[in-house]
Amino acid sequence: MAGRRLSPEERALWARLAQTVRSYRPAMTASKVDAPIVSSPASPAKSLTRMPALPPLPQPARKPVPVLDDRWEKQIKRGALVPEMTIDLHGHSLSAAHVRLDQALAAARAHDVRILLVVTGKPRPARDNGAVAQRGAIRAEIGHWLDSSPHADAIASVRPAHPRHGGSGALYIILRRKK
Repeated sequence: MAGRRLSPEERALWARLAQTVRSYRPAMTASKVDAPIVSSPASPAKSLTRMPALPPLPQPARKPVPVLDDRWEKQIKRGALVPEMTIDLHGHSLSAAHVRLDQALAAARAHDVRILLVVTGKPRPARDNGAVAQRGAIRAEIGHWLDSSPHADAIASVRPAHPRHGGSGALYIILRRKK
């Protein structure tokens, strides 16, 4: 189809489509994309120089989704999920729990585990004796840890566990399949 000219209707459609497209690199202009080969002013016929190669587009970070497909949702609701690996973090300090979580995620990815059960412990109500007691600190921090983890792109979803697996004191981390 080289050399074919667009009809007025096709040009109008193309213009409407082009207005909806946003570049991943806002600083890049069409002239940089359209003219990758530039002739040297000293000897136009003799030397053609290539513009430097553009860096590859960075992959957007994949985030866990709050809801999976119907099959997963039904299995979670019925308690039919069978965790392939479990890690118990309750009773550990925050720093030790964070390190253990990262190690567990690395091991789960290395062994192609899809469902990781993370036991954080159920938060107990703090006693009201004038002192501010922190209860459920691991559970409060785990979302941040997972977001900032080097394994964050491998996490498909983080869901509360079924009572059979610890209920409010545990989480399912569902990992993406390897490509």
